[in-house]
Amino acid sequence: MSYSRDSSYGRGRGRSYGGGGNRSFDRGSPATKPVEVGKEYEVEVTEISRKGDGIARVQGFVIFVKNGKVGRKVKVKVEQVGNRFAIATTSDLA
Repeated sequence: MSYSRDSSYGRGRGRSYGGGGNRSFDRGSPATKPVEVGKEYEVEVTEISRKGDGIARVQGFVIFVKNGKVGRKVKVKVEQVGNRFAIATTSDLA
């Protein structure tokens, strides 16, 4: 087998790693976020972030809870919603 200039071997027909160049990975649209700014949610803080805030989740979506403590159920009010997480303030429930 010879590999000449007009051989299609190794060209990939315009594709790069991960699929076609025209495709884009949908990282989620605003409609898929389970929380909204200004709304309140009852959550359980399960972890602490590097900055010391609590981490809770609503349908898998991360919420950083200011002054949240691990193991506490809290009512939070969402202040900001980003692409991958939200920031909320808390008032203790238990």
